[in-house]
Amino acid sequence: MTTPFIVTAFCFGVFVSGIFVLLMHRLAVPLGLLDSPCERKSHNGQIPLVGGVAVFIASAFMFLFFQDSSLKRDLFLVASAIIVFIGVLDDKYDLTVRSRLIGQSLVALILIVGLEKHFFTLGDLFSLGSDIELHNTGIVFTVLAVLAVINAFNMIDGIDGLLGFVSSIFYTFLGIQAFLNGNDYVFMGCLILVSCLIPFLLANLGFKPIGNKKIFMGDAGSMFMGLTVVWLSVESSQSGQVIVRPVTLLFFAALPIIDMLAIIVRRIRKGKSPFVADRDHIHHIFMRGGLTPRQTLLVLVSLSIISALCGFILEFFHFPDLIVLIVFVCLCAGYSFMVLHSWRFCRWLRRNFNNKK
Repeated sequence: MTTPFIVTAFCFGVFVSGIFVLLMHRLAVPLGLLDSPCERKSHNGQIPLVGGVAVFIASAFMFLFFQDSSLKRDLFLVASAIIVFIGVLDDKYDLTVRSRLIGQSLVALILIVGLEKHFFTLGDLFSLGSDIELHNTGIVFTVLAVLAVINAFNMIDGIDGLLGFVSSIFYTFLGIQAFLNGNDYVFMGCLILVSCLIPFLLANLGFKPIGNKKIFMGDAGSMFMGLTVVWLSVESSQSGQVIVRPVTLLFFAALPIIDMLAIIVRRIRKGKSPFVADRDHIHHIFMRGGLTPRQTLLVLVSLSIISALCGFILEFFHFPDLIVLIVFVCLCAGYSFMVLHSWRFCRWLRRNFNNKK
């Protein structure tokens, strides 16, 4: 894969996605896909919930033109279209938790059964000299992984830009791994997704040239991002050409995964359902501590990059799986410490930020 081809694909992806972002913005009102302020949402006015649809359509267009025709590509696009459709229904009609989980599980099974591919092994996590094989439980594990990651990415979608940046960080670092290992399929998939997210981020954050076309990702977008993250993880860690170990992938998507686990534990300890939405996510905590949404975004994106870079280094130097797992557990502990001391952390950030201003 030549450099001109890579540059052309990237630029074309940005261009195509920009067109669909503008088009879907105009169609949001006729389609009734608008997000209104409520107790959990403090934005001004009704915002189109079409970012995820625009990113998916642009990505599908790019996959059709820049990926070789194959059952793997076509089945992935079919599954993605179904998950986006479920997300659109959820954005418009607010589906029940059971309906969403059933739909997401069926989509996961379409890919697993259709391509006979899922998580077969978790690697040598405990340095016993052999990988942890999942055998018949691999299908169940993969379905649960899809459900977990989709909902983790949905939970992190609470401030402008966060879901788009967190997804882009995952695709970027996995794409680098794929490029270094010569896996063109995974590399091109990551390149396409990053390029198609750029116009959405410009619109979502209000940057030119489409800054006056503000849109949200919506459940359609978080479901699409979650599905692609898991499926690219399977492709890169379970295929014949393993380009990254499963435990390393945790670092590439650390923020949404750790935040989801922490919020579920907190809700259960409070006697609440894990599926009931609230304002106790890490971005909410930082903003209650006095940070602006943009400052919170900067902090969390920086932490995501640091986590992904840490995983990349551990993978590059072939640290044992057990060491990689221990480092990830330390990240979880550090996250918990930061949340427990969020007020002190926010005061420190405000003090330093204001001094620099």
